[in-house]
Amino acid sequence: MSEAMDVTEPTTEADAWPPQKPTLAEERIERKRKLTAALRAFGKFGFDEGVAGHFTVRDPEQLDHFWVNPLGRSFKQMRMSDLILVNHAGEITAGNGLLNQAAFAIHSQIHKHLPHVTAAAHTHSLYGKTFSTLSRLLDPLTQDSCAFFEDHVLFDEFSGVVLETSEGERIAAKLAKHKAMILQNHGLLTVGQTIDEAAWWFITMERTCQSQLLAEAAGTPVLIDPETARLTQTQVGSKVGGWFSFKPIYDVIVAESPDMFDEE
Repeated sequence: MSEAMDVTEPTTEADAWPPQKPTLAEERIERKRKLTAALRAFGKFGFDEGVAGHFTVRDPEQLDHFWVNPLGRSFKQMRMSDLILVNHAGEITAGNGLLNQAAFAIHSQIHKHLPHVTAAAHTHSLYGKTFSTLSRLLDPLTQDSCAFFEDHVLFDEFSGVVLETSEGERIAAKLAKHKAMILQNHGLLTVGQTIDEAAWWFITMERTCQSQLLAEAAGTPVLIDPETARLTQTQVGSKVGGWFSFKPIYDVIVAESPDMFDEE
């Protein structure tokens, strides 16, 4: 019997974290591929809501720029050539799409003030936005939910669509070193050192919201005790674990939609 893989340690060829391609040009292509695939996955999971929702990744060379999905393009139809490159002043420097002003207001400040964040995801997913109306953090009810134990925060402000960078700056300050945020009356936000990590945290956080809503509708859930939840967080909530957990999803999306990489 083969031994189980330990995903708490890097498994890349260079044994370094986060994994990087040999050149900046190759790394840029890799990030754009992963971002495109993550957006397709979000579409497949039903996280799209009209034109709402955005996923960004920092450019590996121009660190004050980030790649983002354009306004009005369905997650389900996203192609690599659709992505636009935006700087921290809100100028589109590559690509031909429209910039979502809410995406700029939030993500520009996250990338500007949190240099450890490479990628950030936010959409108006059904269970995430429903849970956000409760104005509370997730409880440690399941093994999967423990990934967020003491590692997510609540942004308890809502003043309409986020269009001002000042609000994005407050979001970044509150997020700090955490992997995720619940935006009250709005939805979920996840970040990571890799696109894979940010994508997986969003997917599993959305499902965790669904699980807690179902459990509380059925009765009174039993919480995992803090000590056990803290231990489990180290087992299921690591950066490498988040990266590795997205791999099967990425592989399926690539097999199903090879046409999305139209800029190679």
